[in-house]
Amino acid sequence: MQKKIPVPVNRNALIRYKTIDKCLQNRYRRWTLDDLMDACGEALYEYEGIDTGVSRRTIQGDIQMMRSDKLGYNAPIIVKEKKYYLYEDPDYSITNIPLTEQDLGKLSEVVEFMKQFQGFSHFRELDGMVQKLEDHIYAQKTKTPSVIDIEKNENLKGLEHLSTLYQAIIKQYSLNIAYQSFKARSPKVYLFHPYLLKEYRNRWFIIGSVDQRSDILFLALDRIVSITRSHIPYRENPDFDATTFFKNAIGVSASPGVKPIEVRLWVSQLHAPYVLTKPFHHSQKLLERTPYGTVISFEVQHNFELEKEILAFGDGVKVISPPNLKRRILQRLENSIDIYKTELSEKGIFAAKQQLQHRGYAIVNHIYSGRDLRKISTILPPPSAATYGLRQLFQSYPELLKLVFNENLKKLVNAIDPKAFVVKSIYFDKPAEANCFVPWHQDIPINVKEKLAQEGFEKWTFKNGINSVWPPIEVNHQTFTVRIHLDKTNELNGALKVLPGSHKKRFTHDEQKLITDNSEAVTCEVEAGGVMLMRPLLLHSSDKSRTQKKRRVIHIEFTSVELDGSLEWLERVGFQ
Repeated sequence: MQKKIPVPVNRNALIRYKTIDKCLQNRYRRWTLDDLMDACGEALYEYEGIDTGVSRRTIQGDIQMMRSDKLGYNAPIIVKEKKYYLYEDPDYSITNIPLTEQDLGKLSEVVEFMKQFQGFSHFRELDGMVQKLEDHIYAQKTKTPSVIDIEKNENLKGLEHLSTLYQAIIKQYSLNIAYQSFKARSPKVYLFHPYLLKEYRNRWFIIGSVDQRSDILFLALDRIVSITRSHIPYRENPDFDATTFFKNAIGVSASPGVKPIEVRLWVSQLHAPYVLTKPFHHSQKLLERTPYGTVISFEVQHNFELEKEILAFGDGVKVISPPNLKRRILQRLENSIDIYKTELSEKGIFAAKQQLQHRGYAIVNHIYSGRDLRKISTILPPPSAATYGLRQLFQSYPELLKLVFNENLKKLVNAIDPKAFVVKSIYFDKPAEANCFVPWHQDIPINVKEKLAQEGFEKWTFKNGINSVWPPIEVNHQTFTVRIHLDKTNELNGALKVLPGSHKKRFTHDEQKLITDNSEAVTCEVEAGGVMLMRPLLLHSSDKSRTQKKRRVIHIEFTSVELDGSLEWLERVGFQ
């Protein structure tokens, strides 16, 4: 059987085939023959400067050629509604077809030519490329698996923009780039002057300037929504030198005005060989080698990629200097540990619920991470007389709701009572001198909006503009409190003392004295970011702090009880 020889294809036809292929892969748009003509005309003008357009007959001929086996495409192009062109197979692309024997022959010639330059210092970057090409050609010819596996990301987005951006750089024309960062809700269009394409860890970036600004902007290709050619003249940046721009930086986050810092690292004996054979940076120097580890230094800008490289070694690398980098790495490691510590298990939730039911209180630490506490602290007011007991906290600071009711607290509250809602929120930030002794007591009153007599409610008080009432005991039994500790609390700085099991009834003052005088109290020590759960009738007290620095607490009461008659909860907040 005679072997089929592919038909030679000129450059303009290849540009049209690639353009039609790219259009038909975009199934979010319906492509008519006129649309394909326009797209091919724009591509020829962009790549070859041809402005005569493309005829209908040419595009029809291209489609027939792509459908045929002459080029080996066999493209499954169909027509819907006698008007719209698309691929029947949504995953098809002419770029996915296997190489022909003629292609393999040409590539073999290229590889043999490139191998002549191996070993020369100026061509060292070609070594890996030559080996990969040679391996790929061998695998194609022999139909065997590849024996070289180069790191790649099959799901990487934005690679379809590489050719367009490359042409814009070498032919020097500006672009309108619609770009949507991970934080943006919608794309933003930039008038962009591209200077350099850069790949870092299997992710591509385009580097250039925007509008008339002189500063350099980095755009990730996987966040680019669309690219169109701009009529605005291309603007060069004489201060941008691609050969030196990243000289003092790791990764792509380089800043021309930032001076490099000397970074000194201790590397464990186990990890030292990896760091010495694959340096952090070309400026890396070996300062000291001991049986316990190695000290190295290098000069780079402090950026995100530097921190990421250091953190990748975990406990195998320690920052010696500078101090601010050391603090930053330590903080990020602590945040990482917090992620694991704050993983609230179903077993832990069940245990806390059981303890609350039988003992009247429970302590659950690591509900909030250090990062959570810092975010909450930025919203809370500074210490003052008002913060000794700031009531209706969520009404004054509604933005706290989302931070306070994180996933852990929601799980905990819903496990205790899935119908619960907030009926009281107070923020305590008492200085040492204001943190006086609090005698043994039960939290009986509830805060209501109206002061009207109602059957079953015993006493009324009116204090600081707030109505309080003693409800039926059933209301107290169906209420529970969550005390969020923003600082570590122990016996020395005013931690609560409780009498386990005292939450099941109300006691008179004489009964309270008799019980507290003859019972051994438990001191509730809570870590920063932990919570204390308690029933309102639990007998509790606190001593005056002796060594208090900070003891900030957010006190929240929950219930699912609806008040009857003319009474309403003074504060009612949903959090789901």
